[in-house]
Amino acid sequence: MNIETIAIHAGNIVTDSHQPAVMPITLSTTFLHQEESLIYSRANNPNRMALEQVLRQLEYGKDAAAFSSGNAAGMAVFQSLEPGSHVIAPDDMYHGLRNQLIHLFRGVLSVSFVDMANLDAVAAAFRQETALVWIETPSNPLLKIASIQSIAQLAKGHACRVVCDNTFATPVFQNPLTLGADIVMHSTTKYLGGHSDILGGALVTKEQDEFWTKVRMVQHTGGAVPSPFDCYYLCRSIKTLPYRMKGHAANGRAIAAFLDQHPQVEQVYFPGLASHVGNDIAAAQMKDFGGMLSFLISGDASTADNFISKLRYFTNATSLGGVESLIERRAASEGPDTQTPENLIRVSVGLESLEDLIKDLSQAF
Repeated sequence: MNIETIAIHAGNIVTDSHQPAVMPITLSTTFLHQEESLIYSRANNPNRMALEQVLRQLEYGKDAAAFSSGNAAGMAVFQSLEPGSHVIAPDDMYHGLRNQLIHLFRGVLSVSFVDMANLDAVAAAFRQETALVWIETPSNPLLKIASIQSIAQLAKGHACRVVCDNTFATPVFQNPLTLGADIVMHSTTKYLGGHSDILGGALVTKEQDEFWTKVRMVQHTGGAVPSPFDCYYLCRSIKTLPYRMKGHAANGRAIAAFLDQHPQVEQVYFPGLASHVGNDIAAAQMKDFGGMLSFLISGDASTADNFISKLRYFTNATSLGGVESLIERRAASEGPDTQTPENLIRVSVGLESLEDLIKDLSQAF
């Protein structure tokens, strides 16, 4: 199946004798004891089985595990590492997972934050105890591009596992498992949910190996799993994912080009621009460049805040990937330890009329 067909059909598991065209929600927390049956909803549920099935197929993996949030999915990977393991992580990455590594796993794991766009820096970061390389590409919020294939080759030389956060790109535009990654991670809250009303996360593995068994144990025993409602609505949302992403990418390209020529913009971070330092790599490993971008407005934090306050169709809010356009001064959301410039504005470009969005940006400038 092609991706549009996978998105529509792979998330349907018929469990009803009436054969509905759309899989119903199974709310029961417990099930009749019988051979090869479901037992308890924390362990598994028909709607979670359907969600994991469509995620596995979208990312060309062997298995998938759904979680209650993207943070829970990432944490399951870190919890599956042996104490004392060393992690190589991006110097620009989602601050929630960065804070996990710095604060929650302090004394358990060690971490080196490096520029993943610099292969020499990645190669120099390996230690004898390195067990995991975490890639996020495009990165959040600077849209840095890492070569998944090149980093995976480096990691294999050190017998290390590679996990790639694919949230910004989605399975529509990038498939890290086919490029050498071992596990791919998603915040399903974002583009997979697509409507800013579902919280979730997921991991998809290339192989069902010993490490994946540990991840599954964390999911089952830790219990940070999505509800049947969340799984149902994610499966529903995924049905339109390929077509939504085409719209996000088209609007993103146009707005990035508009900002790139604006006299009040110092720099635009969008991998689809020819001037982006990672454009060649992004073009090689992505089918399109997505709907996320950041830019530096000329001025300081108050200039950025004032600009955002004048917008009508861009909601000043955290998160991304919904049909509505979201915008924020990213440093204000990341807290006092942020390394993000105070005048950097992150944009999740939605599916509104492109003409309306550009008019809105123009009047705010």
